Amino acid sequence: MKAFIFDLNGTMIHDMDYHTSAWRDLLNEGLGGSFTWNDVKQQMYGKNQEVLVRMFGAERFTEAEMVRLSVEKEKRYQTAFFPHLRLLPGLAEFLEQAHQRGIPMAIGSAAIPFNIDFVLDNLNIRSYFSAIVSADDVTLSKPHPETFLKAAALLHASPADCLVFEDVPKGAEAARNAGMAAVVLTTTHAEAEFAHLPNVLHFAADFEDKFLQNIL
Repeated sequence: MKAFIFDLNGTMIHDMDYHTSAWRDLLNEGLGGSFTWNDVKQQMYGKNQEVLVRMFGAERFTEAEMVRLSVEKEKRYQTAFFPHLRLLPGLAEFLEQAHQRGIPMAIGSAAIPFNIDFVLDNLNIRSYFSAIVSADDVTLSKPHPETFLKAAALLHASPADCLVFEDVPKGAEAARNAGMAAVVLTTTHAEAEFAHLPNVLHFAADFEDKFLQNIL
């Protein structure tokens, strides 16, 4: 592979439970919902505004209200997760080795810039990435391939030459739709949930996995 594209949440950091908790608290305590943990987890993909529409319907909020609620949810998440903010085991070394080998790397995430900045700047890893595609940079969310295709274009790489790192089925599906292979980090979903996706090359608990060492 000539280029790497990383999803962020759940792929580079183990934080998806904190996102689920922040969403559940906002949806239930803040907005009067009665959603279970699994209700929230199953709908927690794509842009924040899309999550709100899936949970409450298209007529509940104005666009301005959804922007405000999106930021409020991320503030809750960041406050709770900050003491635990760290890269998955082996990722710091993996990024450095890929950088030393001249492999271009990008972030392709459904997160808003507020959250991407929170991770990249607090962990001081922004310099490894020559391209960042956030929720604000695309019209269509994963599993549409726009996020990964835009990242590949910014890296000046053919989709077939890109390897995507993901943690959720919708993300791996987006990679397939972009014509890209994927490695799945099993922080959030079980391997069986990806059985319909032939583009998944490998499942790994973290970046200390020998398969990931070998691809470098």
